[in-house]
Amino acid sequence: MPLTHPAGVPAHMLALDWLSVLVAVLRPDGAVMFANAALEQQLGMSRRTLEGADFSMCFTEPALLQTALAGARSQDFEALRYEAGLKRLHQEPLPVHVNVSPGQGDELVVELWPLEQQARQDREDRLLEQAQAHKELIRNLAHEIKNPLGGIRGAAQLLEMELQNPELTEYTEVIVHEADRLQALVDRLLAPHRHPHQVGDVNIHEVCERVRSLILVEHPQGLRVVRDYDTSIPEFRGDRAQLIQALLNIVQNAAQALAERIAAGDACITLRTRVARQVTFGRQRYRLALELHVIDNGPGVPDAIRDRIFYPLVSGRDGGSGLGLTLAQTFVQRHHGMIECESRPGRTDFRILIPLP
Repeated sequence: MPLTHPAGVPAHMLALDWLSVLVAVLRPDGAVMFANAALEQQLGMSRRTLEGADFSMCFTEPALLQTALAGARSQDFEALRYEAGLKRLHQEPLPVHVNVSPGQGDELVVELWPLEQQARQDREDRLLEQAQAHKELIRNLAHEIKNPLGGIRGAAQLLEMELQNPELTEYTEVIVHEADRLQALVDRLLAPHRHPHQVGDVNIHEVCERVRSLILVEHPQGLRVVRDYDTSIPEFRGDRAQLIQALLNIVQNAAQALAERIAAGDACITLRTRVARQVTFGRQRYRLALELHVIDNGPGVPDAIRDRIFYPLVSGRDGGSGLGLTLAQTFVQRHHGMIECESRPGRTDFRILIPLP
């Protein structure tokens, strides 16, 4: 006999509540035996209401599911996939990718992936893969640059000692200065790999307040930093210094984009903290996660670099190193999180997501 919940629901069905995928378990006639929490949320209907109902009526084209169920019953295929529209209470239908497959006994399992969510997960996977590839490339390149730089600087200093003409020493000074500048750039590229991950209890609002004070010292006039905190957010284990640096990089990036508004005196950056529940990112579902938003009223991210802003050495302003957001993403990924960005003229929102205990 299978282990059952007190309400009579088999344990293998209850485990489906932990999935971010929308799942319905059907009888052979298409009646709902079980709907997981993710499906309840999307449909805007309780599990109790769905039980016993004809699940095909939840779609804009019921015949597609009815045909798929008939094929499953006759064992014409192991699994059938198609796209459909899922009806939702007081909302537009949700485009979904449908997968119908046999379950235990005579059960039929219908899995639904929102096409928007699938696209987002594919985008997250692509970003993570690209970030890892760029990280390795930059680290290897930095090491290759560092060794000859020391030789160039040393040779320039020796040459300067031998030169008697002060006018010529200006050239060696330029060489030494530029070598030092490149050395500093290489050190910044290698910084995330050099510093160990020092874990302790982190209060995210202490992190926000530290960054707020630093940015206001840098921009005492013309910039307002608004606090919008959810003080119920619990402490979590993390590297406080790395999180301060990650948030500071994002806020400084926002402040630099706000240069014209700061000069006009109406620049605004909002630090907003919230708890996200049952959220999925990085192809993992978390019961609780921190949502930290950095919102500015600047001109927005240029279209030309919008898809590449987290790449190393990509910058939207003259003189920018293009490392700030790359390092921020690296530090947040060390906390099993990620950074997303939505931008339009007048509002840019960087959202940091980090799992909470």
